[in-house]
Amino acid sequence: MHVLVVTDQHPDSLGGVQVAIRLQREELERRGHRVTVAAPALHRAGYVPAAADRAAYIELPSFPITRDREYGLSWPGARTDRALARALRELPPVDVVHVQGDFWGALIGIRAATGLRVPIVHTMHNHVDAGTRAVTPFAPLAFAGLRVWRRLAVGRTTTDVDPAARGAWRYLAELASAADVVTAPSRHFAAELEAHGVAPEVLVTPGGVADAAIAAARTVPRTPRSRPKLVWLGRMSQEKRILEFVAAIAESGIDADVALHGAGLLLPKVRERIAQLGLGDRVTIPGPVPYAAALAAMRDADALVQTSMGFETQGLTPFEAAALGTPTIYCDAEIADDVAAWPEWRVADRSIGALATTLRAAVGQLAAAATDREHSAALRVSEQDAQRFLQSAQSEVMLAAYARAGIRI
Repeated sequence: MHVLVVTDQHPDSLGGVQVAIRLQREELERRGHRVTVAAPALHRAGYVPAAADRAAYIELPSFPITRDREYGLSWPGARTDRALARALRELPPVDVVHVQGDFWGALIGIRAATGLRVPIVHTMHNHVDAGTRAVTPFAPLAFAGLRVWRRLAVGRTTTDVDPAARGAWRYLAELASAADVVTAPSRHFAAELEAHGVAPEVLVTPGGVADAAIAAARTVPRTPRSRPKLVWLGRMSQEKRILEFVAAIAESGIDADVALHGAGLLLPKVRERIAQLGLGDRVTIPGPVPYAAALAAMRDADALVQTSMGFETQGLTPFEAAALGTPTIYCDAEIADDVAAWPEWRVADRSIGALATTLRAAVGQLAAAATDREHSAALRVSEQDAQRFLQSAQSEVMLAAYARAGIRI
């Protein structure tokens, strides 16, 4: 089977969706299938794809859309179609287009599947409604613009759209109307898509974590410490609530080492806020790191902190942390429900004060456990729970979705 994945961002750029795509590709290739990923070319300075990835990537014409050149946009049109078609002529026939994007990647993927006359499996990763409302007061206009863009790029919908779908949900429903199978990476987001009329049935296909990478990370001994270690990973943007986390660290007064892994538009503000609040002795910013280093940081930590609320469609880092035995402090109860691995700590509401209260409680328990080996082991996720999150287990679910689209596996 040859799967063409079309997505909004390059698989080597920073983000949970990109990690999920890379891991799905690796596991499907291990099982003997071929996976080609088409995405905007990456404009990051000095970027060179790994030799093992070059044959699997189709880098589409694009232009950078962020100051750090980490993210790009490929325009869905004739030029992009020709570039994709030229690349595919050198490859075996495509059996299925797997759209793993909700903007230009979705439109490019739909156009490609129409030309190739193959089915579409569409995994919806983005909470477009919450994400758009978080960054602009003109969200309704943005949703209308997305619908116009979709229609210009791929034409009228060929099936009826549920009248319950409104705003961003209608845009997603119009995308879903082109798909043979619609999936989502979590139970809570699949239920939300169904409730808002995006599709009558949305399969749950969670992103897994790399078996080999997890096994390698688990062989590295955790470092000695004099106080608990917390880790945060992600894109430093408004919807991730990174500034609220920094404020909560200050308000909580916790005696812990906190590492913030990642980059983004808010990075300068994060550095400034840490200095203003006098947190330089506790909070460090290692910045974006390779995947293996990110896993090692989660493995070494006493807890991961997940700070976004109502935005993530899966929230991959708590799944990765659980696979490594590391518990999570959750701001989003829906992600906690999906992970369902103990121990955990849940923040009561969106306020900085509530996050500060939970940080104090978690760090207090972790500090107490450091002096009691039996108690310390109890504050790690069990091996049995950890196995549930491996990519080898989750790829079976994705293969079932391809079979639902009529593909012979």
